[in-house]
Amino acid sequence: MATSMPKIDLNAWFAEFASQFQGLNPKEPGQWPLAPKLAASVAVVLATIGAGYFFVLADVQAGLDAERDREPQLRQDYKGKLAQAVNLPELRKQKSQVEEYVTQLEKQLPGKAEIDSLLSDISSAGVGRGLQFELFRPGQVLVKDYYAELPIALRVSGRYHDIGAFAADVSNLSRIVTLHNLVVLAPSSRDANATLSMEATARTYRYLDATEVAEQRKAATKAGGKK
Repeated sequence: MATSMPKIDLNAWFAEFASQFQGLNPKEPGQWPLAPKLAASVAVVLATIGAGYFFVLADVQAGLDAERDREPQLRQDYKGKLAQAVNLPELRKQKSQVEEYVTQLEKQLPGKAEIDSLLSDISSAGVGRGLQFELFRPGQVLVKDYYAELPIALRVSGRYHDIGAFAADVSNLSRIVTLHNLVVLAPSSRDANATLSMEATARTYRYLDATEVAEQRKAATKAGGKK
């Protein structure tokens, strides 16, 4: 014989449930009915979770977002370093070639003791081409980071081709000498034997010795400390 399921009066159940929240004494939560106790417990748990997120997990989330933002750059850096690692033997070879080239250039720079002989070579190059030196005046030495520059004011007179040959001879000296601000002046008279004049600044360069390098580094350190 089949039994019928008991009917539940939902309206009565909700009315009973709602009545448990009426007349609650906030100072005595231990005396509350079961439903308000469970509701209060759930509210406390949710409030604790919310406070924990905003005060603890929020900073962690911000750090995580920052690291995610860095990921593309880190990937790019990794690819670049990987390419360098793959090409490391070739890069070392190129570095060695550059160092050899720099060494060769340094050999073309006279030392402090060789400047006098270099000035003599410049003068001899002009005299050897039959030029007359009207001015040959070394200027103030300009000290750079790793080398020193010596300007020399020149004024010579002679035939056109001899002046051109002198400029070529200067460029072919074993030490580096460059000519700047060249000005060629025509003769003031129409005499066929009149000569041209050339004014220029010859610049030669020398490497700094160990003492000068130390002084430059010391000066750079002081200048950096004052900023």
